[in-house]
Amino acid sequence: MSTNSKIGIQLECGKIRSVSCHWDGQHKSVGKMLHEHYQDKEKVEKLIALGSLSYLEPEVDIPEGIKHSFNNPAEGVTVAYFRDRKEGIRPSVANHNSKEDFLYGLSYLFTKEGIWVIGTVFDDGIREQRLEDVLKLEGIIQ
Repeated sequence: MSTNSKIGIQLECGKIRSVSCHWDGQHKSVGKMLHEHYQDKEKVEKLIALGSLSYLEPEVDIPEGIKHSFNNPAEGVTVAYFRDRKEGIRPSVANHNSKEDFLYGLSYLFTKEGIWVIGTVFDDGIREQRLEDVLKLEGIIQ
C-alpha cells in the first residue's frame, strides 16, 4: 500500500504549485529525500514541472546516455508518470491560493524563503513546522 503526499513550491506572489507523489510520502522517505537532495529552488521547480510522481529519488534529470523508463528506471532518478510512462496527457499540477489551502494531509512545501515546511494537525488546527525540525524530532536525521 502506498502513502500519497503532495510536494509544492511557493511562488513569490504567495500562491503554491504542487504535484502528487504516489510512493512513499512518509517523513522517513519523501521528507528525508527532500531535505537532503532538494534544497535548490531550480531543482524543486524542475521536480514540480514533471507533474505527478510515482516516487521520488535524489535526481530529477535523466543522465545523458542512460535509459530510463517507468518499468526500467535509472538508479537514483525520480520516476514521473508523464515523462516515464509516456502518457498522452500531462498529469495535473495543482494550484493553491495560500499555505493554509495547501498544508493539510501529508504535504511538503518549499517556501519562497527556501525552507521546507509541513503542516501538522493539532486540536486547534493546522500549524506550519519546519521539515528539518520534524525530521530531527522523529530521529530521522541528526
